[in-house]
Amino acid sequence: MSPSPRDHSGVWFPPPLIFVLFFAGGAYLDHFAPLPQPPVVIARPLGAAFVVAFLALTVQSFRHFGAAGTSVVPVRPTTALVVSGPYAYSRNPIYLGLLLLYAGLSLLLLLVWPLLLGPGVVWIVGEWVIGPEERYLAQKFGEEYELYKSRVRRWL
Repeated sequence: MSPSPRDHSGVWFPPPLIFVLFFAGGAYLDHFAPLPQPPVVIARPLGAAFVVAFLALTVQSFRHFGAAGTSVVPVRPTTALVVSGPYAYSRNPIYLGLLLLYAGLSLLLLLVWPLLLGPGVVWIVGEWVIGPEERYLAQKFGEEYELYKSRVRRWL
């Protein structure tokens, strides 16, 4: 059975762009309306740890998608429900990884505004990306997805 042209989540823009736009806006605000910086001895090691966690989580997430033979691109059909590896702990480990990268870079660069804008990123991604993706997966995989959703949290 070949997928229909509408067999996708309906998310038409690249979700990482949300993180980039919020980060750039926060960096702009930090430049023109700076706030007190976090202590370097805490911020930089924590930021580095977040970036390393992003790399590990994202690599594993992509490997599990690849092993399942399905695409991470929202405008392509999902052909398999990935529930192993990082997906056993988070329904959205790639977005969680992007959030870790976002926070990690903010801390490494000692930028406070992007951190303050972080909840907005989480809300927008939840509403504009994850919501449509979840509706699509529920429609496509039915009870199998609902059971997965009942045992694995959205973020962590």
